[in-house]
Amino acid sequence: MVLAGLGCVLSSGALALDAQRNDVQAFIGQMQDRHGFDPAVLNEIFGSVESKESIIAAMTRPAEKRLTWPEYRKIFITEKRVSGGARVAREQSAALTRAAARGVPASVIVAITGVETFYGGNIGSYRVVDALSTLAFDYPPRSEFFRRELEQFLLMSREESVSPLGPVGSYAGAMGIPQFMPSSFREYAVDGNGDGRRDLWGSWDDVFASVANYLKVHGWQDGEPVMVAANVANASLQGLNTESLEFKETVASLKRRGIRFDTDMPAATPAMLIELPGESAPSYRVGFRNFYVITRYNRSRLYASAVNDLAEAIDERLPSASSPAGRSADGPPAFSSGSQ
Repeated sequence: MVLAGLGCVLSSGALALDAQRNDVQAFIGQMQDRHGFDPAVLNEIFGSVESKESIIAAMTRPAEKRLTWPEYRKIFITEKRVSGGARVAREQSAALTRAAARGVPASVIVAITGVETFYGGNIGSYRVVDALSTLAFDYPPRSEFFRRELEQFLLMSREESVSPLGPVGSYAGAMGIPQFMPSSFREYAVDGNGDGRRDLWGSWDDVFASVANYLKVHGWQDGEPVMVAANVANASLQGLNTESLEFKETVASLKRRGIRFDTDMPAATPAMLIELPGESAPSYRVGFRNFYVITRYNRSRLYASAVNDLAEAIDERLPSASSPAGRSADGPPAFSSGSQ
């Protein structure tokens, strides 16, 4: 892949960003006009940025679009990841208890960090400024979105008094243990331990409180389920969009179609039928409001289902179980023998 308008080759798949190209200079001008940034400082920053082909390659093949549900689930529901989540919950119980007081189950909070970065074990190796700049200036399909995130990242760096060249994260510019994008960091990250900083790389207080805050602000309903298994044999699915993440049905309307599932939720409760791609045939679940909330974190049926299943499995290891999802979408946790 050839990246246009770049300078010298720095390493395999990495090229120096030409800070003088028109689109970069236009962005610098906007940052000066909108937010009072010094263009000389931004020119120096962008003069140190690398644009990487590996970032663009990763954007074109996300796991959520390549894998079946059994393949995807096998990555995240492993003995190592479940036991790791239970260990983190025990070791960081005080921070987790404080965060869960916001009304989000501890197991869900921990599971988010487990799916995102294996509890901080894999926060990503790309400099955030490289990832966002690559996608902002050399990935036309989503350049507008990533220029906004780059703007938010520079604002965040100024607010948090950190060098824009320092933070590392994912190929998409997601940061820290919970993998917040810069806009989410600025809006939803909180100072959980009262030290005046929002440290999503090293403070479990801040990480857990920020995840809980994100979910709560997006509508998490304390005490309600996430999802349950569904049987669609002999049901009428005509007209149902099982890939949609929007509510167009209720518990009652799904049951009128002959879809069978167990729930104590009232008949008028918004609900959606979720189809998870299988190796030979799909499996089905019914998602409720809290399922939708998890998809605000990552807009993927597979992602939200993995968070649910990992939370359930972790919950079984904790002293007082309070399953967030209603046991169980696929039966008792089945662990992969993989190394994840």
